Amino acid sequence: MRILFVADGRSPTAQNWIRRFAQRGAEIYLASTFQCDLDFPVKKLEFTPVAFSSLKKQIARPNSAASRTLNLRTRIRQFLGPLTIPASAQKLRNFIRETQPDLIHAMRIPYEGMLTAQAVAQEPESKIPFIVSVWGNDFTLHAPSTPLMQAYTQRVMKVVSALHADTERDIRLARQWGLGEDKPTLVAPGNGGVRSAVFYPPAEPVKHPIIINPRGFRAYIRNETFFRAIPLVLAKRADAKFICASMQGEAQAEAWVRELGIAHAVQLLVPIPHAEMGALFRTAQIVVSPSVHDGSPNSLLEALACGCFPIAGDLESIREWITHGKNGLLVNPNNPQEIAEAILLGLEREDLRRDAAGLNADLISAKAGYEANMRRAEEFYALALRR
Repeated sequence: MRILFVADGRSPTAQNWIRRFAQRGAEIYLASTFQCDLDFPVKKLEFTPVAFSSLKKQIARPNSAASRTLNLRTRIRQFLGPLTIPASAQKLRNFIRETQPDLIHAMRIPYEGMLTAQAVAQEPESKIPFIVSVWGNDFTLHAPSTPLMQAYTQRVMKVVSALHADTERDIRLARQWGLGEDKPTLVAPGNGGVRSAVFYPPAEPVKHPIIINPRGFRAYIRNETFFRAIPLVLAKRADAKFICASMQGEAQAEAWVRELGIAHAVQLLVPIPHAEMGALFRTAQIVVSPSVHDGSPNSLLEALACGCFPIAGDLESIREWITHGKNGLLVNPNNPQEIAEAILLGLEREDLRRDAAGLNADLISAKAGYEANMRRAEEFYALALRR
């Protein structure tokens, strides 16, 4: 099978998915919207920038900016990014003609799916199946943001042959945005699933009160709220320690640590390779994911697999994984006091952590295993090809 992926080639999420098909012997072509290096072979890699992605770094990492600045950058891309699609689509269209793939898979609606929809819509004679993946905030944050983002999202739903999402919520939203009832869908983790050889519980329950935030800096992660919850926790649990992934050298994180006087309790880490995150999760009792937009965050699922007790933003998508008070706690991500109280409850209730760990191990095994989900993905590709 010849598969053309249109994706951010820097992304570990995209790489996990693409690597599977490369290892299974498919002929892989990648139109990457960002400059990237890969640790697996592809037949041809083409840099296809869109929405100013040529200005971004080759290595994917969080942005060194306050949430206000990140929100501004996001808004600028939402307004101006769609204007770059027609020119970029011509380059992608040429790549499609050159490679003649059996199937095209765009991994995200903005802007990879929009780019692909523009390219294939102008080839009405083409019968190549076009699959798009929805990532956490495609419909909730980006799609309604501007008239052009709305129009391009609707075009993707009209042109696409099949849709992959990581939550049932996004299947429902896709139908509302115009996905035909006859078009097949797949619900599976965005990166294919949790690798049990990397993400598994510790041999013994963690005894130390360690809390990890693995989300880094993104416009939809309320890190300021998380940091402001830390002194509230320390006032009652002075022995608590906080680990913040991908935040070392981030000016905003360092400023919050100084302002709040919490340097003794906070460790800001450099970006850690995905394969090493399991060992980090196994050192923590609690994982905190303070997001206001999300699908099924890969880092959250991986933390659950490692036995961390989850505290997350109370979102419809997260409720597909966490039942408040049973296998985790759901909070208002804009409220530091609520986050602090949830952390304190999680630290104090060993029985709650123990019961949640068992429930979450079963949940990950049933819904998020990598091998099982990637077999379903292969069947999904075959279905798209048959149709």
